[in-house]
Amino acid sequence: MASMRFDLIKCHGSGNDFPLIDARASTLDDPVWAAVARALADRDGPVGGDGLLLLTAGDETHAFGMRMFNSDGSESETCLNGLRCVARAGFEATGLGAATALLKTSDAAVEHDADIAAGVFTVREIAGPASLDVTAWPMKVGADHIVDTPIAGLPTDRAFTAVAMPNPHLVTFVDAIDEAELVCVGEVCEAAPDWLPNRANVSFVEVRGADLFVRTFERGVGLTDSCGSAMAASTYAACLTGRIAYDTPTTVFNKGGLVRAEASEAAMVTLSGNATFEWSGSIDVDFATATASDLTVTKRHDDEIAAWDRLLATI
Repeated sequence: MASMRFDLIKCHGSGNDFPLIDARASTLDDPVWAAVARALADRDGPVGGDGLLLLTAGDETHAFGMRMFNSDGSESETCLNGLRCVARAGFEATGLGAATALLKTSDAAVEHDADIAAGVFTVREIAGPASLDVTAWPMKVGADHIVDTPIAGLPTDRAFTAVAMPNPHLVTFVDAIDEAELVCVGEVCEAAPDWLPNRANVSFVEVRGADLFVRTFERGVGLTDSCGSAMAASTYAACLTGRIAYDTPTTVFNKGGLVRAEASEAAMVTLSGNATFEWSGSIDVDFATATASDLTVTKRHDDEIAAWDRLLATI
């Protein structure tokens, strides 16, 4: 089978945008899904996105699951902005309003939440526990934990906190975000050096009173307007280092929008944010060339797009 036509939904969580496919009955193997991700998430192609989301079948304890492939075809352990979108699709497919979703290496509780703004479909998700054990990444820096500490292999003397959510994140707190420096640090991690063979996400975070602003260089994606697990990792790192309080609601902003967040001393992080559907349609994907063509849009969700734009106009 050289090609296939897929039904898909274009969606976003806090500006983190994706094509989403219901793959619960799929028998396609991982190399094919990697090619589909490269085709559909290609910003120069007909769809574009930060990656590909799959709604997958559950098991005895999970109503459904999620897989997320980055735009380069690599698979991530999770994507919390994407999870909200997958959860919404899972709710619609199963008739549920709350569930435990199966992820690649963990799971997360998800439920339909009260709208964060009029007309903005909202999902609450609880992920964790966050882990500080960098030997599991692995990150070979002569320490098991990195909390507010410079890392010798990085081209900066900034102090980082290393948090797995469960995908690996390096978080540093700054007075003002320097995107050129962030990209420089991110590219070193993206190159998969010997001391960090599986790469890592890098976030520069501004503390704005009780709130946070997060800018992330995402593993397998690059500089992105939004990364849900980075917002969760940054929230936990801010609590761990005493910059904000545990068990206290905070708003985490990024260039794509915002989520409501809260971290516990048990290292669980709750995010509540949008799961916006923009349009539905179908498209052909050539697996050999990882290209997409013949997009047909069958339904547009203009009311949801407008509701999200109204929220953005208030921040």
